[in-house]
Amino acid sequence: MRPILLFSAVAFAAGATPASAQNPPSTPAPAVQAQRAGIKLSDVAGTWEGKSMVGPKDSVVVTYMITATADPKGWAITFPGRPGQTVTTRTTSHYTGDTATGTFEAHYASGDVIRGKVVATRKK
Repeated sequence: MRPILLFSAVAFAAGATPASAQNPPSTPAPAVQAQRAGIKLSDVAGTWEGKSMVGPKDSVVVTYMITATADPKGWAITFPGRPGQTVTTRTTSHYTGDTATGTFEAHYASGDVIRGKVVATRKK
């Protein structure tokens, strides 16, 4: 009988859900609300000169110009001298004043994938 009780207790504990997960608060705490609000596109609007780097010595593989607006439809990125290249990128940037730093992952139509760092400066 002991094995059955032990198994029942383990199964019950494994299936238990904390009360907080069963009844989440209806309004998030102020700190959570502020974190969700994040940065506004208008905070980073402007013209940015950037470069993408790879390798242990941060070799620059491409330079570019970003035009950022408060409307996501107004954003444009220009890669000089790269006609005919099809690439999908995912970039994560951290903004401090007129400087942005972060990482990128580029997927080329050829199947190549490149990962590295990005640095950009907003032009005055």
